Amino acid sequence: MNNRARALRSGRSGKGLLAVLMAAILFAAAACAPIVRPPGEPINRPLLAGGFFHTADGLVLPVKSWRPQKDPPRAVLIALHGFNDYSNFFAAPGAFLATRDIASYAYDQRGFGAAPGHGLWPGIDALSADLKTFARLVRDRHPGTPLYLLGESMGGAVIMVATADRDAPEADGIILAAPAVWGRVTMPWYQRLALWIGVHLMPGAEVTGQGLKITPSDNIEMLKALGRDPLVIKATRIDAIYGLTNLMDRALELSARLQGPALILYGQKDEIIPRKPTQIMLDRLPAAVSGGPRLAVYEDGYHMLLRDLQAETLWRDIAHWIADPSTSLPSGADKGARERLALPPTKSGEMAGK
Repeated sequence: MNNRARALRSGRSGKGLLAVLMAAILFAAAACAPIVRPPGEPINRPLLAGGFFHTADGLVLPVKSWRPQKDPPRAVLIALHGFNDYSNFFAAPGAFLATRDIASYAYDQRGFGAAPGHGLWPGIDALSADLKTFARLVRDRHPGTPLYLLGESMGGAVIMVATADRDAPEADGIILAAPAVWGRVTMPWYQRLALWIGVHLMPGAEVTGQGLKITPSDNIEMLKALGRDPLVIKATRIDAIYGLTNLMDRALELSARLQGPALILYGQKDEIIPRKPTQIMLDRLPAAVSGGPRLAVYEDGYHMLLRDLQAETLWRDIAHWIADPSTSLPSGADKGARERLALPPTKSGEMAGK
């Protein structure tokens, strides 16, 4: 057999093998699907009582609150935690804001912390609907008091989606700390492909972030405490990552609908949410008019801004912005923020796809 014949046969064999592999992948993909734990049918009236948020479909979500001595408080804030985290993320900020006469509430979102369905993705609509209901319950508890929504990472994405709906929760302003807007349009093709294959072939497989060499915060003691906390998810189902990616897609898409006063916080050393999607989100925001979105960029800030070593600086900025959103922040992080965001990262290792 001459070389040409061998090459032709080899080419046919290679194509045949590729076809068999593709068929196997498609067959397996048809047999597997991501698991979503959606809400059930309404069976009772939503209720906020006894440190718990009782949802319409009968779930009981733990709630933490930090109340000032002053009653009524100057403002009320609802805080939404990030992916794999839970309501305890706001313990230190909530205690600080209470000294500034701001009451804070945080609940474990479905699938996280001590909420039912630990580790299972509940779906975008469920997360958004819970926020709308919880905001209504908090308003009923504090009638006439200004209400603010704060979301960290995934929590910020949930707020962006919920406030874009026609039945958006009534809020006097929103605060987004490193909002999760890393949509697929900014991901390399190989990451999108790997996620698609993983969620269709082994949706229940669990992965960890070990080996990625990513620093979420400079507060090492806090990170060690999270590692010891059984309510913090350490190994994540692939279909939960897929659900989070869908949420980030939606949040980035809806960023143009962000309305009213908004404070957006970002750290220049953030290695979780890359700069590119953050900049795309900022470009899509409505024109910055009086009372519109304001960006604050912190030179030494990481992804977990509210718990970094410099976190108290952000807490002061948040309290100041709630009191008077028209004036500059005490830290000055809002001055020239877009220009500083465009500067090269101050630390190497930013995630691929930036």
